[in-house]
Amino acid sequence: MADLFDTAPADPVPDASPSGAPRPLADRLRPRVLSEVIGQDALLAPDGPLGAMLAAGSLSSLILWGPPGVGKTTIARLLADATDLAFVQVSAIFTGVPDLRKVFEAARLRRTQGRGTLLFVDEIHRFNKAQQDGFLPLMEDGTIVLVGATTENPSFELNAALLSRAQVMVLARLTPADLDAMLSRAEAELGRTLPLDGPARDALVAMADGDGRALLNLVEQVAAWRVDGRLTPDALAARLARRAANYDKSGDGHYNLISALHKSVRGSDPDAALYWFARMLEGCEDPRFLARRITRMAVEDIGLADPQAQAVCLQAWETYERLGSPEGELALAAAVIYLSLAPKSNAAYVAYKAAREAARATGSQPPPKHILNAPTRMMKDQGYGAGYAYDHDAPDAFSGQDYFPDGMKRPVFYAPVDRGFEREMKKRIDWFAGLRAKRGG
Repeated sequence: MADLFDTAPADPVPDASPSGAPRPLADRLRPRVLSEVIGQDALLAPDGPLGAMLAAGSLSSLILWGPPGVGKTTIARLLADATDLAFVQVSAIFTGVPDLRKVFEAARLRRTQGRGTLLFVDEIHRFNKAQQDGFLPLMEDGTIVLVGATTENPSFELNAALLSRAQVMVLARLTPADLDAMLSRAEAELGRTLPLDGPARDALVAMADGDGRALLNLVEQVAAWRVDGRLTPDALAARLARRAANYDKSGDGHYNLISALHKSVRGSDPDAALYWFARMLEGCEDPRFLARRITRMAVEDIGLADPQAQAVCLQAWETYERLGSPEGELALAAAVIYLSLAPKSNAAYVAYKAAREAARATGSQPPPKHILNAPTRMMKDQGYGAGYAYDHDAPDAFSGQDYFPDGMKRPVFYAPVDRGFEREMKKRIDWFAGLRAKRGG
């Protein structure tokens, strides 16, 4: 497994391998000092978290959390250089427990020789609990400084014990300005500008979608073309397949985008809601998942302010099942717009949660006897059903009796808002409350 581990510090490398083969542009442009890293000033500035650590000469174990192509591996290498630690890199995808034991033994031996080890673990979230636990003793006794890289939310994917011993550093997605600076650096390395006009240059940056490595790969493709003049965005698009947006249906991006969709609907912004809905479809999300979540939004955030909203969602869901993609997705989009513009109320949701809490708190208190059926003589003798007032016999079909357990103070769970159909529900509640007070219920 020696080929999986890079145990040497990240030294500058010539522009070609010993065999004379050219090196990829991304490798040639890899920063040699931390000040050359683009887009992560918030972490690396002198007053940033990593800058302050290096200034103090004390580097703790870290989890670098960020999207692909923002410099996680590069930063780890340069941190090892800056602290004179041996740099060892493993990938959680290819490395098992026996391989880790070899890395740990080498780190222990290195420590006896007076040198520490920075162990960089790419895709650390792919290690299971036992593998993650294996790092803890060596982190605690100082044998290794662990730097893990992940594109997933560490609070979901990593053990609490590991997180308690490492600081999480959030790396920012590269902005268009960051990528433009990287593009200029690439052109300087190539010794020429790319054959693109201004809009095409912007389009190339947009295709990278915040990923520096992807941008440099695109630059290499464009630089290899032989063209006359400068390409327009349409000509560029014809030659390059647009890079798919970063979206993992089982990962953190999945939950971020559905959260954005839900909150846009709740915030009554149909344009934002449609944007996030479209983003998820472009990422190949299952429309049935979206249909289910849209229906949940109707129940949770609109409720009885517009009782029709739930029916609209169910009809859109059924329409999708009958038409399929892509026509059926239009029905779901229409439901998204309807929900965004519907009056909002979570009163039913709040009432439901409060009722569940009250049910847990009151244990097994029985219903009052006057609302219990008495199918046997013994039950009648026990008072079951005695004093029950049949509401249809009462004025306004309302007796005003108490239906809570004996001795339980009457709670109020449902408090409708003064919006949409719930305005009418509030009138009904107030009317019944007045009758109940009048009749001593």
